[in-house]
Amino acid sequence: MARKFKTMDGNNAAAHVAYAFTEVAGIYPITPSSPMADYVDQWSAQGLKNIFGTTVNVAEMQSEAGAAGTVHGSLAAGALTTTFTASQGLLLMIPNMYKIAGELLPCVFHVSARCVASHALNIFGDHSDVYACRQTGFAMLAETNPQEVMDLAPVAHLASIEGRVPFINFFDGFRTSHEIQKIQIWDYEDLKEMCDMDAVEAFRKRALNPEHPVMRGSHENGDIFFQHREACNKYYDAIPGIVEKYMDKINEKIGTDYKLFNYYGAPDAEKVIVAMGSICDVAEEVIDYLTAKGEKVGLVKVRLYRPFRADKLVAAIPSTVKKIAVLDRTKEPGALGEPLYLDVVAALAKEGRQMDAVVGGRYGLGSKDTPPSSVFAVYKELDKAEPKHNFTIGINDDVTELSLPEEEAPNTAAEGTIECKFWGLGGDGTVGANKDSIKIIGDHTDKYVQAYFQYDSKKTGGITISHLRFGDKPIKSPYYINKADFVACHNPSYVTKGYRMVNDVKPGGVFLINCQWNLDELNHHMPAEAKRYIAKNNIQLYTVNAIDIAAEIGLGKRTNTVLQSAFFSLSKVLPEAEAIGYMKEKAQKFMKKGKEIVEMNEKAIDAGATAYVKVDVPADWADAADNTAPVKEEGPAKLVKMVDDIMKPVGLMNGDALPVSAFMDHADGTFEQGASAYEKRGVAVMVPEWNPDTCAKCNKCAFVCPHATIRPFVLTDEEVAAAPATLKVAPKPFLKTDYKYALTVSPLDCMGCGVCIGVCPTNSLKMVPQESQLKEQDSFDYCVAKVTEKKDVATDANVITSQFKKPLLEFSGSCAGCAETSYARLITQLFGDRMYISNATGCSSIWGGPAATSPYTTNAEGHGPAWANSLFEDNAEHGYGMYLGQKAIRDRLIGEVKEIAASDKASDDVKKAAAAYLDTVNDGAKNGDAAKALVAAIEAAGADCALCKDVLAHSEYLAKKSIWIFGGDGWAYDIGFGGVDHVLAQGHDVNIMVFDTEVYSNTGGQASKASNIGQVAQFAAAGKAIAKKSLAEIAMSYGYIYVAQIAMGADQNQTLKALKEAEAYNGPSLVIGYAPCEMHSIKGGMVNCQKEMKKAVDCGYWDMFRYNPALKAEGKNPFTIDSKPATADYKDFIMGEARYSSLTRSFPERAEVLFDKAEKTAKARRAHLEKLLKLYGE
Repeated sequence: MARKFKTMDGNNAAAHVAYAFTEVAGIYPITPSSPMADYVDQWSAQGLKNIFGTTVNVAEMQSEAGAAGTVHGSLAAGALTTTFTASQGLLLMIPNMYKIAGELLPCVFHVSARCVASHALNIFGDHSDVYACRQTGFAMLAETNPQEVMDLAPVAHLASIEGRVPFINFFDGFRTSHEIQKIQIWDYEDLKEMCDMDAVEAFRKRALNPEHPVMRGSHENGDIFFQHREACNKYYDAIPGIVEKYMDKINEKIGTDYKLFNYYGAPDAEKVIVAMGSICDVAEEVIDYLTAKGEKVGLVKVRLYRPFRADKLVAAIPSTVKKIAVLDRTKEPGALGEPLYLDVVAALAKEGRQMDAVVGGRYGLGSKDTPPSSVFAVYKELDKAEPKHNFTIGINDDVTELSLPEEEAPNTAAEGTIECKFWGLGGDGTVGANKDSIKIIGDHTDKYVQAYFQYDSKKTGGITISHLRFGDKPIKSPYYINKADFVACHNPSYVTKGYRMVNDVKPGGVFLINCQWNLDELNHHMPAEAKRYIAKNNIQLYTVNAIDIAAEIGLGKRTNTVLQSAFFSLSKVLPEAEAIGYMKEKAQKFMKKGKEIVEMNEKAIDAGATAYVKVDVPADWADAADNTAPVKEEGPAKLVKMVDDIMKPVGLMNGDALPVSAFMDHADGTFEQGASAYEKRGVAVMVPEWNPDTCAKCNKCAFVCPHATIRPFVLTDEEVAAAPATLKVAPKPFLKTDYKYALTVSPLDCMGCGVCIGVCPTNSLKMVPQESQLKEQDSFDYCVAKVTEKKDVATDANVITSQFKKPLLEFSGSCAGCAETSYARLITQLFGDRMYISNATGCSSIWGGPAATSPYTTNAEGHGPAWANSLFEDNAEHGYGMYLGQKAIRDRLIGEVKEIAASDKASDDVKKAAAAYLDTVNDGAKNGDAAKALVAAIEAAGADCALCKDVLAHSEYLAKKSIWIFGGDGWAYDIGFGGVDHVLAQGHDVNIMVFDTEVYSNTGGQASKASNIGQVAQFAAAGKAIAKKSLAEIAMSYGYIYVAQIAMGADQNQTLKALKEAEAYNGPSLVIGYAPCEMHSIKGGMVNCQKEMKKAVDCGYWDMFRYNPALKAEGKNPFTIDSKPATADYKDFIMGEARYSSLTRSFPERAEVLFDKAEKTAKARRAHLEKLLKLYGE
């Protein structure tokens, strides 16, 4: 049977199959599985019919546990139901999975298998999540690549329907889920033909229905539970045969040979690997290479992992095999071996098959790349008389010596494969352009294609590496490209930072650099190592100034289209005219952002085709000498060691080479604060330049800066005299002082968002090329390190003075223009020296908690935010636990201080200090100094009683701490709402800060209960029809919770006031900050982030108010509305964001209805707030 070819990734393939067999989908977003649910939602909105002739009913739930409950209920009612998940999300479903399996309900959970967080969060792929479910009663089917996902996912659905056993259908997260290949796709008629409709009907007849009622889900006692549990055995015994039956049906249709266990390799193999997942394709490449040289090696691919058929495994292993290595993509500390290894050993024993050696090894945890060299190492290890057990591959374990040595491997990819790498900046469009490029090649040529995308741990503004392969033969190669025909550098800072990009170019290959440099400047910036490699390997060097072209066209920093066009022109993979035509077709996707954006991209395509320049490589580059001495960093010894040993190699994308020993000081996942200051990434092309002559010294620029890269200082004459000559000082002293005023910018930390320019009232800032400002780095560094914080000026009194306080959140990995970090940075300026932060998983934990690169830092005393991330769903409870833990210790100390104060042995100074401490014990602003004075008094008195010793030993707990719980709206409104509500209701002194982006930003922009009417998001393809949840009002209903809604860009003073009031209130507080996001697609980009907040308030889209229970005791109205009634047009505002305006193009009639509804809802909300104002004032 001939099937159509289409270029897609594994998630798309799984969704294509799942949609066919699904009537209801209970979903919740989680990386890397969310795209599957999004595809299903989009197709449903478009009216696509499944094999039953209906569209899928998609229900987004508040959590994965909720999604699993919905799946369970829908199945019980007789609808074939599916979900898509991974990692912690899958683990949250486990209780319902036991129930679904126990009730023999047919369904499939599609899982992009992902690492489960342990010492750290990792959103990438391994099998730790699916292995955690192997005891639930779900059958488990594994696939290797996107084609196998397309081919075999139907087996899970078909076998489940007939066999009544639910399935986990899984494949490697990111490596398969996000790997794009040109694959053959199913026609739904073929899938329908294979489906046992009698079994479907029988399923429906078994469903709960009041017209033939039964009871399901009873409770049983010890007398019968065991026997009853064993009654399901026959169903599990039958499943392998049913799976084989459907594999055979598929084999017959498409000419494949899928089995429960497939063997690949020499028929007389003596050394065999047993594995499942994407590593099987790597192993096949290596096997082809080795068997061509006469080696007797092979591979057994595990497809049906549960139920595990021992006889079928053993039958797949050639009789000549003497040694087996079982590879597991997980770690089970303390076990004799990992799960698949234990199953293989048990199977061999059961079947009486003897081997000279059976060993197990671990690979690929957290998406650690597993190239051919790792597989070569395994086969080499099996040559030994006693191969190592519990080995690891792909890493250097220099501590427990479990890793296998690896050597440089030959190229095992299919002959003639063209390999390309593109180094981009997150958010510059490189990844999107390359997805389009590979689809153009795949869909418009006869070539096979593959694309995979590698990311660092930053948000937009981080490093992305796109790996593209295409050729005339099928492509396996699920590993990074390390020898490419074409490498492009899309950001010039990567050259100056010394990334080893060109070293990945094959001799004679092409290296393209996007930069504004002429030849002399290129010669200056190019590292000596790169020069030597280019000259000695005949690298064809080109430059292209996509930066200026994009700016001139109006695309701002989005250089991707220009560079994509240059790639097609240079690579010649398609005739130039055809390539340009196909690129312009793809550019139509930008129509959701407006026709003018499409036209700009079309201009960029035309320009990029001829904009590149060939560089004649100077002969002296071959002998270029290194002239950069290693930088000796200054700072706390532990921090500097961590920076040198971990942060710097990771920052240069060399983390893969770090040995286990580098992490021994951090085995529990603990890292030092303040590392981000050492990064100096220099990724901004344009940065702000300050004009001191016109500056009003309002500090608004610093107040909104997301990355704390623009900072005001007040200096003494002595500090000015000692400053670098580059330091600019305002002509007049700072207000009512003798201090000189300076505004400094860190060009190497700035992200170039331009938000500061937008808020400057005197146009004293302008964006200029970064290189022109590099001299200012010394001034910034000097002020940060040497200029003291002036206590008489650096206060929280107002917006201006607050910005003289050191930000204890700096240089984070957040998106350029991010509103979240502006709020968080301000909070650290106000309370950072005494803060605990419990951070929900999401954007704020990604920019806030990158390993060994923490943007949270310390003050001159070494104090700063103590930050931790637990999970997504439990953040409020985790923060509450922090509060209770420190409170338990502090309460003990307070009791001891009271005893000391009451003792007749205490000196007058100690008694006085104790009294001052106890008088301020609940005042965070004053208690810190009182605690210091108390410690000093006890030490001065030489008190050596047990109480005094204990107080001194635990003095860090004396001062009142500020407990903050950070997270986004997906957490606070949805998955974590129960915890948020419960913790606030306890009445304790904790502060919750919600960064409200109105979508699940970190997972790709899915709708949440914070999303507004008419908003288009993933899981809301046709626009959200339900109003936004009023989280603030729910909290206000308790009467004793401080609540505020703020929008920094609309009113900086209100933001400052609300945060101060929330923290000062001796009880729970909830602050909700409006946070425009990249996902909103704001007209003009994130440079307008702060302005967008003002627009939102002016039109009534966002209301600002405060509810302060403390005012009730003073006889005042606790409720204050800080925003005025709407003065601007609501629809004009939302049409400035593509998350709304795109609906007018996809569903114009629905858009009109929803936008009217949204506007009326906003007006009604304002009227309701005014009623509350009167109500609370009575």
